[in-house]
Amino acid sequence: MLKIGLTGGIGSGKSEVSNFLQSWGAYIFDADKEAKNIINNNLAAQKEIIKEFGSDVIDPNQNINKQKLARIAFQDEFHQQTLNAIVHPYVFKKIDNSFEKIKIENKHNYFVVDAALIYESGADTHMDYVIVISSLIRYRTERVMSKNNITREDFLKRVSLQWSDEDKESMADYIIQNNSDLENLEKEAKKIFNTLL
Repeated sequence: MLKIGLTGGIGSGKSEVSNFLQSWGAYIFDADKEAKNIINNNLAAQKEIIKEFGSDVIDPNQNINKQKLARIAFQDEFHQQTLNAIVHPYVFKKIDNSFEKIKIENKHNYFVVDAALIYESGADTHMDYVIVISSLIRYRTERVMSKNNITREDFLKRVSLQWSDEDKESMADYIIQNNSDLENLEKEAKKIFNTLL
């Protein structure tokens, strides 16, 4: 079973490609969703986060307030790296456990790790291949703004904290340029999928 990293900056279309791969039979491990799950439910991780960022990130019910945490974590590279240093080891452990479980079940040829920070976290070194979804900033901005869940300022700040498309592309095994419509994105993703078969 191949272990494939799927990455791309915010608004690149990574989630759409992930959905295509899943519909073609790949197992998808959503690392970003898993990281949120760890922040919400893993007591050891929560303790480390509170120790590092203080009680400001706790809501009245003693849970971590994700909006407050995001505001602090995404203010600069140092704070983002601090949060990632806490959460990533838990995510890596979960990836390894899930991979072993899916391998034993033997129902999938591909185990895809869908993660925004494949390169930033060093997860790329554990993958057989990495696919990068790349897109012009104007299209990425349009996509993110149309979903309306973060401000333009927050979006641009997050972009500045992620590796540039050029840096990711220089290390990628496969690149999908997503500067057209969904149909074209699916066609490009299918080409790569068929190459890996």
